[in-house]
Formats: sequence, C-alpha cells, structure tokens
Amino acid sequence: MTDSKKKRMSMLDSLAAAGTPPAPGSMMSSNRALRSARDAVDAHHVWELDPAEIQDERYSDRLDPKDVHDLRASIEQNGQTVPILVRRHATDPNRYLLVYGRRRLEAIRASDKVSKVRALIANLDDTAALRAQVSENTGRRDLSYIERALFAQELLDSGFGSQAQIAEVLNVTRSAVSMSISVAKAIGTALAHAIGPAHGVGRPRWEALAKELADSRIENDDLSRIALDVRAKEAANEQADEDPQVDPSVAAFEAVARHVKKSVSSTLGKKPRSKTTALVIDGTPVGAIKRSGRALRLDLTDVDDAFAEWLDARAQDVLEELHDRWKGET
Repeated sequence: MTDSKKKRMSMLDSLAAAGTPPAPGSMMSSNRALRSARDAVDAHHVWELDPAEIQDERYSDRLDPKDVHDLRASIEQNGQTVPILVRRHATDPNRYLLVYGRRRLEAIRASDKVSKVRALIANLDDTAALRAQVSENTGRRDLSYIERALFAQELLDSGFGSQAQIAEVLNVTRSAVSMSISVAKAIGTALAHAIGPAHGVGRPRWEALAKELADSRIENDDLSRIALDVRAKEAANEQADEDPQVDPSVAAFEAVARHVKKSVSSTLGKKPRSKTTALVIDGTPVGAIKRSGRALRLDLTDVDDAFAEWLDARAQDVLEELHDRWKGET
C-alpha cells in the first residue's frame, strides 16, 4: 500500500472512530476521490451532529404533528435508539438537510440534557430525498388520506413536477394523484388544517365532502370555525379525562360533514325558480337564456350560420371577456 493510500485510509478510519463528519475546507471536502470515500463512510456510520447544523426544508406532509414532549423525555432517559436521516447541504459544508426524523430532531433541540442528534448521512438528490421521506412515512403508515392529498397538491403547486412524476414518487397511479389533488383543492388548505389529519377517514368520505361542498354555498371560514371549536372541546375533554378515546380531528370532520350535508339537503329542498329571457338580434328573436339555480343556459335557435360558426370558434374568448367586464363593473 502506498504512503498516499495509507494516509487516506487513516483519515477515513479516524473520522469513523471520532463519530464526527470531516471539517469544512479539509482535504476531505476538496478531493473528489476522498469525497467518494467519505460518502461510503457516511453510508455505514451513525454520526453525532449538532442539531443547529440541520435544516428542515422538506415539503410539509403532516397536518397535526404530535407533541414531542414525551419523545424528548424518552430520549433523555433511554437515549436516541433510531437515527434520523440527513443529507449534506449542496453549498454549505457546515450544514445538513433533513430527510426524515423531524420529531426526533425537535425533541433533541428542546432538550437540555442531550446535545447531539444521532444521524445517518445519505448521498441523495432532491428527488431521492423526497422518495426517502415518502417511503419512511408510508412504511410507518403515518399519513392520512387528506395529508397525502395536500402533499401531492403542494408538490404540484411548487413546480416539483407533473402529476405523472408525482405519482411515480408517491408510488400511486396518476388518476389517484389527480383525484386527490382535486379533493385537496375543493377542501382547501385552511379547512383541512382546521379539521386535522382525521386518521381513519378514507378517500370516499373526503370525496363525498368535497362534492357536497361544491353543491353548497357555505363559506369555508365558517366550516373552519366549526372544526376548530370541536377540536378545542375534545382537547378540553381529554384534559379532564372525559372520553379521551375520541380523535379530535375525526370529530371535527364528522361535525363539518354533518353541517355541510344539512345545508345541501336544505338547499335541494328549495327548488329554485327558473328564469327565461328572450334574446333578440336586430329585432328578430334568436333564442333565449335560461337561469336555474347556479346554472345558466344559452340557446340560440335561429341565427346566421356564419355567426354561429364565428361564435363557436371564439366562445371561450367571448366568455372570458364578459367575465372580465363583470369583474370590472362589480
């Protein structure tokens, strides 16, 4: 073995034994071959890192993180048995990016007895890190349906990729992603956060709520207040040891669903009167416009063929122009 190779191997052995990552600016961080070797050491060693050096820039995937107080007490008493996963920051050698293990990290940050967090360091790009985050949560079955739906929506809105790419990362079908995003948009982020994760409430019930919301005229702010009131009441009951088995977020979902269903039933029970207005061009009747409830129907039954073709080709532009005029006048 050459002296140069002996020196590199000695450096790697000393790093692994010390349990601390290489210092920034050292030969380890500037030499490509040694960086590859460093990655190999990273993958087979549990490091002890300063929690302040770890950033959490991940996409949000939880609505109602559990209190870390009990976890902190457990770590202080028994130690951190399961390491978190981080990756090296692309531009700052003094920092790491969290892949998963946020609650463990927060528990140690809040502790005055534990100063280091045990971590595995992985060589991952953004997509691979996201896959690892999703895989870890899926493996523990932690995320509820609405949390997954909001997660997919956030990935789409942030420009992560197309629905097909998101489906590949989440390991679901594209149609499932499309449906979950439509549900997330219908429910709205504010209402979803007010309700909470509602574990046990599956896709069919969230889809039913989304549909009924579309049929109702209830403001989501009103529903959010209902959800928050129910969760506050359940939390108070739990503190008083009254019915502690009830999941506050499930109770909030049930309350919102009942309120929306009652509103929709009341609305359907009142049949709206339809209104028909005759339409005239140059003094000649050409059809009518009919309004019924939230529907508006335009029937042109006797117009010039050329005009009909022109309107057919430009209907979308004409509609948007009329909508812009309406907004300008209101």
